[in-house]
Amino acid sequence: MDTDGAPRLGGWRQAWRLAAAAAAGVPVWLLTGVLLPPGQATEAGSWLITGDPLVASGCLAALLWRRRFPLAVALTVAILSTASTLASGAALLALASISTRRRPVEIGAVVLAYVTASQFTAGFYPVERPPGAVWLGFAFPALAAGIAVAVGVAVGARRAEVRSLRDRAESAEREQAARAAQARALERNRIAREMHDVLAHRISLVAMQAGVLTHRSDLPVEENRVLISGIADGSHQALEELRDVLGVLRSDTDRPEPPQPSLGGIPELVADARASGLDVTLTTSVAGTPPEAVGRTCYRIVQEGLTNAAKHAPGAHVDVAVEGTAGDEMRVSVRNAPAAMPAVRPPASGFGLLGVGERITIAGGRLDHRPTPDGGYILAARLPWPNHDHDKGS
Repeated sequence: MDTDGAPRLGGWRQAWRLAAAAAAGVPVWLLTGVLLPPGQATEAGSWLITGDPLVASGCLAALLWRRRFPLAVALTVAILSTASTLASGAALLALASISTRRRPVEIGAVVLAYVTASQFTAGFYPVERPPGAVWLGFAFPALAAGIAVAVGVAVGARRAEVRSLRDRAESAEREQAARAAQARALERNRIAREMHDVLAHRISLVAMQAGVLTHRSDLPVEENRVLISGIADGSHQALEELRDVLGVLRSDTDRPEPPQPSLGGIPELVADARASGLDVTLTTSVAGTPPEAVGRTCYRIVQEGLTNAAKHAPGAHVDVAVEGTAGDEMRVSVRNAPAAMPAVRPPASGFGLLGVGERITIAGGRLDHRPTPDGGYILAARLPWPNHDHDKGS
């Protein structure tokens, strides 16, 4: 790409332009030879045959640099066309080339140089002109220059349009790539959150049961059997839930998504934790059926609270409370006492409270999590519960 934004010319494209410029000067050159007076043909004819083609060749050679030095080449060729009628085509090509830049000052300077230079051609070729035809000496060069300028401006406008379309296409491609990258990042975050929701709870319960086996060597055989069975069942359930999530993430878009958890799944979640050895009590006081998004967020809050309790406070008592009324708000809390035995912590995922916080923020609620004065921990949230039924009735 040259400095004016025009594409570089290959060998063939350059050659046919120069050939066309040379061919355009041939009729003027032949007409000049015909119009020369018979008495002056010897002296002027020698220049017409020798000097004129040499100057035209030099002008055509100079046009090879018109893209790099457009103004200098155009002015040089326009002035040299005074001494060469065969260089008329080269001068018009130089004028059309610089007109593609669409800079009025440059175009005006070259047009003025071309028209002025054409008036001095009589010094080389004293062609007899009919009376009253002086104006033709200005009109014809001006008309030829005007046509060259019009062609050059049109070509320049077309190049600018093509360049604009190309830039817009490249910009659209970049924006599309950015949107795709953003979508991939969001999808990765969603996958990570789903993985955490599915696996962290089960693995934490398995880790808690394994910790009990590690630190309690005095347990009866039956209790050992129950704990080992719980570890096996928890591992199996974790694999099954992971398989469901991975099935949704495959390319098969026709596969239905597994059912999403809701408020009604909290008692089963607590019973599952209790069966795994966690000391949990559940208190519910919910008047009505909250929206699905609110119920699902409540389930994830309780799930995260139980996961953290099993992970960081094994053997501790856990209180789960869920209460709310339509038109007011939903309140969820998970409070655990201090740990009753050393914790065997699985690797931290870093998505637990962060994911819960994002869910609560989207729902327009508030999250509170902090240690309690007795050494325990509390996870609490308040979610808005709009009364849609009342709004419809009004």
